[in-house]
Amino acid sequence: MSQKKAHLLSILQGQPVIPVLLIERVDDAVPITQALLRGGIKAVEITLRTLAALDCIKAIANKMPEVTVGAGTVLDNTQFEAAEKAGAQFIVSPGLNSQLIEKAASSDIPLLPGAITPSEIMTAREKGYDILKFFPAEQAGGTVYLQALVSPFAGVMFCPTGGISLPTAAQWLTLPNVICVGGSWLAPKKLVERQDWDAITALATQASQLHGH
Repeated sequence: MSQKKAHLLSILQGQPVIPVLLIERVDDAVPITQALLRGGIKAVEITLRTLAALDCIKAIANKMPEVTVGAGTVLDNTQFEAAEKAGAQFIVSPGLNSQLIEKAASSDIPLLPGAITPSEIMTAREKGYDILKFFPAEQAGGTVYLQALVSPFAGVMFCPTGGISLPTAAQWLTLPNVICVGGSWLAPKKLVERQDWDAITALATQASQLHGH
């Protein structure tokens, strides 16, 4: 097993839920992450869907070394490089393309690429990836679909993300090919706007106590 794959495994196996965070204001990045950490969350994914995202990654990487911060919604090598420069320790993409494959090969930080269809999974395996993001999880067919992939793709593990909530996360985590789930419910916009960090800690605590297979 490569060092990069071992590092990615350690991140994903470290907690049942990886928070998928969309943060609008840089000033919220550290308080949100501190609130999650108090609830037992030690790894977070910051999606590159806001103008503040890269600065949020930088702030967390600089001020909270005890937390592993990753970048999500990375679509090309330019975003990969920017996230790496900001201090991201892992990269998450909804898919996989030649740019990401090439950039990831020359980088020290691991890539978690996305795949849904059998052909996409086969292509990812061919390129050396057998730990994959499954997005959008609920919309793509839910637990029934992912369960059906267990037999043909033995050894491939998934991190389902998209449409998952606390009540449904436990069901996903029972699947033998699920290593963890990604969840945006841990830091909802309304709680961030109210700066209700205790409520976010409570959600993180609930997520940390989920059990898988």
